[in-house]
Amino acid sequence: MQNPRCSFLILFIQLVSIISFCHYARQIRGEDNKTSAIEVDVGIILDLETNVGKVMNISILLALADYHANASRGAIKIVPHFRDSKRDDVEAASAAIYLLKDVQVQAIFGPQMSTQTDFVIDIGNRTKVPIISPATSPSLSVKENPFFIRGALPSSSQTKAIAAIVRNYDWRQVVIIYEDSSYGTGIVPHLTDALLEINTLVSYRSVISLSANDDEILKELYNLNTKQTRVFIVHLQPYLASRLFLKAKEAGMMSSGYAWIITDVLTSLLDSVDHSVIESSMQGVLGIKPYIPRSNELNNYTRRWRKRFRQEYPDMDPVELNVYGLWAYDSITALTKAIAKVGTTIIPKFKKADTRENLTDLDALGTSEFGSLLLDSM
Repeated sequence: MQNPRCSFLILFIQLVSIISFCHYARQIRGEDNKTSAIEVDVGIILDLETNVGKVMNISILLALADYHANASRGAIKIVPHFRDSKRDDVEAASAAIYLLKDVQVQAIFGPQMSTQTDFVIDIGNRTKVPIISPATSPSLSVKENPFFIRGALPSSSQTKAIAAIVRNYDWRQVVIIYEDSSYGTGIVPHLTDALLEINTLVSYRSVISLSANDDEILKELYNLNTKQTRVFIVHLQPYLASRLFLKAKEAGMMSSGYAWIITDVLTSLLDSVDHSVIESSMQGVLGIKPYIPRSNELNNYTRRWRKRFRQEYPDMDPVELNVYGLWAYDSITALTKAIAKVGTTIIPKFKKADTRENLTDLDALGTSEFGSLLLDSM
């Protein structure tokens, strides 16, 4: 007959062995999950000092949060790397080089300004990394830049709508006032063609320097006032347009007998313009912007967006969600879906660049093995 003490000891040893095995197996599974989880780095370049930059920032954060909330366990983790271009072309270029060279991001959203985007698109082509930009200049060509994806409608898309307003009032001559930048000049040939189709002539083109002071703006307005045409189409960024309209009021050009039309960027971003400027100097101005139909989905998203905005910028006056915020959300959502699809087929990595000494930052950039597949999936 077996000793009871011996039976108990054998049973105890077996029990300890089972517990130890389960604990070991759980550790192994945990380690497997850690090693199998793939991270994909994504760069974000915005002008975070601007209202529109903040609007897009909130939408991007929400899109990434929605992706991770709905992703299955062990799904690809998307890691955003935010950089502030500070309204400066050189800062934007520097941010892009850092993200591509040091972080090796697999996609970049931004920059938001056309002048900043041109160079970033070039290095996106060089590194085979998709650049999704909300810049609106038509001169940024998707056909000529295979890794460029538009994150917003080009400004040329509004020219037919502007021409329809002009035709409705039977105006036969107009003046285009635009800023001296790729954003400003890009629309001019498209707008001129659209107006010619309705037999309206662009009698004069007024180019405003980005560095123009108030006296220079006023001088140009006095020059325009000497001409016969009293219909003006304004294609300027909000910070420059607000100064123009203040000076137009001073020059007596906001009264009866004058007509002003503003393009979609300014119309969409009117909350960036000081309210006193709108009240005193922009009454009667016509504007166009993309139409967004209301829906329960949009209403729910707007509530979420406002809540997140208050969390991120508690000391800032409220800013309303605009079309650029919606485009940013849609762009990042499309990107996350493409990453989730492609990330299961290939490990996101860069091919090493030339390792010779004394290379420039551009020469030291590698090329993404992931970007081409990502581009095809978007």
